Amino acid sequence: MFGLMANDPWLTIIGLGEDGLDGLSLASRLALEKAEVIMGPSRHLALVSTKASECVEWPIPFHQGISRLLEFRGRTTVVLTSGDPFWFGAGSHIVKNLSFQEWRAFPAPSTFGWAASNLGWSLEHIAMLGLHAAPISRLRPYLTVGQRLIVLVRSGKAVHELANYLTENGFGLSLLFIMQALAGSRERIVKVKARNLGKLEIEKPVCVAIEISGTGRSLGFASGRSNDWFETDGQISKRPIRALTLSTLAPQYGEHLWDIGGGSGSISIEWLLLHQSLNATIIEVNAERAAQIQRNAQQLGVDHLNVIVGKAPVALHELILPDAVFVGGGLDQELLNWLIENVLPGTRLVINAVTLESEALLIQAQRGLGGVLMRVGISEQTPIGSRTGWKSSYPVVQWSVTL
Repeated sequence: MFGLMANDPWLTIIGLGEDGLDGLSLASRLALEKAEVIMGPSRHLALVSTKASECVEWPIPFHQGISRLLEFRGRTTVVLTSGDPFWFGAGSHIVKNLSFQEWRAFPAPSTFGWAASNLGWSLEHIAMLGLHAAPISRLRPYLTVGQRLIVLVRSGKAVHELANYLTENGFGLSLLFIMQALAGSRERIVKVKARNLGKLEIEKPVCVAIEISGTGRSLGFASGRSNDWFETDGQISKRPIRALTLSTLAPQYGEHLWDIGGGSGSISIEWLLLHQSLNATIIEVNAERAAQIQRNAQQLGVDHLNVIVGKAPVALHELILPDAVFVGGGLDQELLNWLIENVLPGTRLVINAVTLESEALLIQAQRGLGGVLMRVGISEQTPIGSRTGWKSSYPVVQWSVTL
């Protein structure tokens, strides 16, 4: 039995399709009929007829609407959203500070679902991205031949930016399915290669399904990507050492890394590329290198990397404590003591050293705290006249320990 009883929540979140009430469940319709207050974007409010005593347009910026909504606590209130509120939608932000008993939601099919249904794609086998307020460079890790994506974008202009980005990176042959006003009376689907988009006029709301094709370079999945992916002034953990270090750091779901002495940012960037749940903060004393790190992160699609200009351990005092710490530069006794005394038990610590002074610190620390010491030497082939020999890099001493 549907209807609002005494113990029903005061807030109902309803997902709408492009044409409003069409396809709404009975429960959603009854909630709208009973509502005293209805909030939502202007285009959604225009799609529903209501007897509500108050209709409130959701303000911009979005977060201002949350405080406005809470003013209606205790009154029967409906919030209108697009599609499924909890699938790249506003739902989780709306209920973040509400108890479970205060709200319920009635989703409509998501844009992703409608798009996949038009193309016969299996949602579990494709990547789905929301780029309304995120840079197009978030696409970079997914640019590999054969990858399928469905991407939500803000406007027709953003579709053109997306096509240009694909073309500039060597994937202009990628097939775009530009889907406007899906499942509505204005629905329009255009199929075109990214490099051939031209000046096509595109109306919102819009999403783009993409089949990646072309001769561009892909990041790949393995840790230890080629050094030339990173802008650097020479301070970089080289590819084999980087792969070894990430293996030792052993990231797990949702973890946060401190990367002290970031250099080019390669360790943190590859940490973030491993899984979308991971976070990282780099502490780099050199402002020019910090700017370089931010450029690398932006170009490789992990712009959420947090970069702090400062010297450890002073710069660490106000930070959220990490799950893992990597020290690639600037090691001294003060920093080592601070980490041992201040991070939480269970934190994984990995330190790479190339100088005798740093190596001596690690040997002493390992004697007191245990862990694993490893010395790694890398040699690469190099010409010697008309023949070939080995050129050795500085050996790296690595200490890893769970504190």
